[in-house]
Amino acid sequence: MQEQLSQIFTQLGLSGYADAWVLQVFVVVFLTMLANFISNRVFRRLEAQLVKTSNVWDDILLHAARRPIALLIWVLGLSLAFELTDPGADTIVVSVVEPLRRGLVIVMIAWFLIRFIRQAEGALVSEEKVKNPMDETTVGALGKLLRLSIIITSVLVVLQTFGYSISGVLAFGGIGGIAVGFAAKDLLANFFGGLMIYLDRPFKVGDWVRSPDKEIEGTVESIGWRLTCIRTFDKRPLYVPNGTFASISLENPSRMTNRRIYEKIGLRYEDSALIEAVINDVRDMLINHPEIDERQTLIVNLNSFAAYSLEFFVYTFTKTTNWVHFHEVKQDVMGQIIRIVHEHGADFAFPTQTIHLESAEPQTEPAQ
Repeated sequence: MQEQLSQIFTQLGLSGYADAWVLQVFVVVFLTMLANFISNRVFRRLEAQLVKTSNVWDDILLHAARRPIALLIWVLGLSLAFELTDPGADTIVVSVVEPLRRGLVIVMIAWFLIRFIRQAEGALVSEEKVKNPMDETTVGALGKLLRLSIIITSVLVVLQTFGYSISGVLAFGGIGGIAVGFAAKDLLANFFGGLMIYLDRPFKVGDWVRSPDKEIEGTVESIGWRLTCIRTFDKRPLYVPNGTFASISLENPSRMTNRRIYEKIGLRYEDSALIEAVINDVRDMLINHPEIDERQTLIVNLNSFAAYSLEFFVYTFTKTTNWVHFHEVKQDVMGQIIRIVHEHGADFAFPTQTIHLESAEPQTEPAQ
């Protein structure tokens, strides 16, 4: 590269005297600044044009490439300027600058790919940018794997550029990995626990989860490689190691298809002649209710002779799974049951006690 520049400067008459390198460095720095200025103008023009299109990927590609290309221009320009400060072809400056430039070019390419992946993650889960958004948990897992692969590959290539043997590094990493595996078994358990969450997908970001084995209940906010953050219902963050999910039972209420209404209702014993009519009307009300899913099990039957009431139960499912709306539907159903009971002249039972007193005949003394 330095020889080619020297030939170009010789043709332009910028060499042949003692301090020619100063002018050459000035020209290289000036051309670098000019190239950076032109690059910024081109990116601004392209950005103004691509905003008008409906394709989101060209915007992502442009945004991901802008800063790496600008920095790449400065890396190439300044490295050439450093080479020109030393006229010798086999000097220390050249031996240092050349591999450093190659390493920085690799870093710029890796930076561009990481920026592109990060921007693509946001687009794939956004309903505004794509027609069929993907699951946020899956996209996050794939993005992390891709970024980790790019970083590891870039580090190995940079090491190879600086003269280090990759095979030696890999062999050292294998031996070191065994030692690290024994020393950090909990960390690895959490890592593979997070991997199992991504593969099995028992829950995703935004799901409401709870465990009957531990005091875990709340909304999943983030799933990392080591920890999962769950926001409890009192708005406190709960950080759970991923390895915990491999040894506990977990319930995901967010994936319910319906919510259940199960209530026991007691009528007075004196309303025994009305119990059948009340039950039939309650059943008809549930069948015709717009918020009750008639495809699911629906039972309204006399259940037991309780201590102070004739008890029947209502077992049915709502169409909604929303917690707030479910309680509104349940309130409406229970209100209509109250109305049906009263319309039949019956009433609800409450704990009562009945005391029966037997009158005793007064004993008379026998006549003398």
